[in-house]
Amino acid sequence: MHKRRTKIDFAHCMRHIVQTYPDAEVIRVVLDNLNTHKPASFYEAFPPDEARAIAKTLEFHYTPKHGSWLNIAEIELAVLSNMCLSPRIPDEDTLLQQIEANVRERNLKATPVKWRFTTQHARRKRARIYPRVST
Repeated sequence: MHKRRTKIDFAHCMRHIVQTYPDAEVIRVVLDNLNTHKPASFYEAFPPDEARAIAKTLEFHYTPKHGSWLNIAEIELAVLSNMCLSPRIPDEDTLLQQIEANVRERNLKATPVKWRFTTQHARRKRARIYPRVST
C-alpha cells in the first residue's frame, strides 16, 4: 500500500511481485487503465536491464476503459470497504492489519467470477461497435 499512485510506486510494486515469484516464467497482471500502469514506468524507476527483466516477466491485461462493471478489483475493493473500512481506522498500522486480514480471508474463500456477459452476448448487444465480418 502506498500513499500515492506514481509510476515509481507502481514499478516498485511490480518488481516486488516478480521477486516474490522468482520461478514464474510469466506473471499475468490485471490492471485498470491508470496512466502509471505501463511498462515504461519500469524504465523510469530502474536501470534498463532490470526494467527489461521485469517487463519480460509480466503480462499485462487491462480492464475495458468503459466497462467498470468488469473490473474485478473494484468489486473486491467494495467488499473490503464494506467489511473492514466502514469504522474509522485510527492509524496506518491498524489499517494495514485490517486489510491483510481481509485479503487472507477472501483468498481462503476464493470464488471464481462467473461471467454472464459472454462474447456472443456482447456482439448482439453492442453490434454497432463490432466490425461486420463477411464469410
